[in-house]
Amino acid sequence: MHIHNGWTQSAFSYTYRRMRDHTKLKVFGAADDLALAIYRETMGWPQSELFGLTSQVRRAAVSVPSNIVEGSARHSEGDYLRYLDIAYGSSKELEYQVSLGGRLGFLEEECFARLLNHCGKVSRMLNGLIRSLRR
Repeated sequence: MHIHNGWTQSAFSYTYRRMRDHTKLKVFGAADDLALAIYRETMGWPQSELFGLTSQVRRAAVSVPSNIVEGSARHSEGDYLRYLDIAYGSSKELEYQVSLGGRLGFLEEECFARLLNHCGKVSRMLNGLIRSLRR
């Protein structure tokens, strides 16, 4: 197999090895912004939750953009979709956890609404990207 300028040559045909730049995806930017917001807002959560809900929320928030990045680095479309599916699952998990944190009174009402809206936006963007790639 010969590789030249991103193209691979098999015995029968040329195929393009598609490299994806995650930084060009709007959903990555939104997920990255969400992770930063989650870290900022959870700094004031109760110390007793540091190894509980705070840790879970932060882990899910970081999982979303991390899986977008890892999937973008994969060569097959199937692998890319699998990592986007994981990111989507983490975004829905985060949505629930933010909701729980808000209902427990860990977030001010305005912040709670803003974060929940941001979680929903990221989930919808991921779902749209996944659906478009599966067509």
